[in-house]
Amino acid sequence: MVTQTENLRDTITQARFVLFDFDGPVCRLFAGHSAETVARDLVEWLEQQGMSGLLTSEECVHSDPMAVLHAVNERRPHSDVVVGLEARFTQQEFKAVTKARPTAYADALIRTWKAVGAQLAITTNNSPLAAARYLAGRGLAECFAPHIYGRTQDLHHLKPDPHCLNRALTALGAEPSKALMIGDAPSDLYAAQRAGVPFLGYARNEDKEKRLRGAGAEHVVASLETVLRVLWT
Repeated sequence: MVTQTENLRDTITQARFVLFDFDGPVCRLFAGHSAETVARDLVEWLEQQGMSGLLTSEECVHSDPMAVLHAVNERRPHSDVVVGLEARFTQQEFKAVTKARPTAYADALIRTWKAVGAQLAITTNNSPLAAARYLAGRGLAECFAPHIYGRTQDLHHLKPDPHCLNRALTALGAEPSKALMIGDAPSDLYAAQRAGVPFLGYARNEDKEKRLRGAGAEHVVASLETVLRVLWT
């Protein structure tokens, strides 16, 4: 009988193409410039544009800027206000990059996976420019470049839509079954499933693990050290 541990080991070692979500598995983007601060800035920007009516009272105090972006896009898709709000969010992400906190073992894992021959890509709902800036600051840009796929102005392509994963697979010339997506949210799992890519969840706390397990994730690790040790052996 194949144990869950053996299955996890096979999932890791068989991956020839590794698609990393950015905020979570690679770093905590809003560790020093909080997501709540960014969300509040987006709401204030909407108020300045006279568009605060696009949000419910609950959304106006939401701690997740991505939720604010989603809400406005649902009500004004492809509008100038969505374009402006996305640009404002990107500016805030650039500020967050300077205070982002590396996820434990992420740098070593990225370099090790690259060294053993895997091809890597970033597949994220964050700005690809912000992700590229962070990776360059950590000396990791060459591990991924040019395969950094993130948010565009067409916000309908955000995960759980598999758009950024499919872009990465196509550019890498990768069969989905030979790839592995590492993410920390159910939207990452759903995007991987729709792209036909095996999934490994990263959960830095019990709440995230509960959400990933509840969404159907088979493999979830609490630390990237687990993955790194598999590669070392």
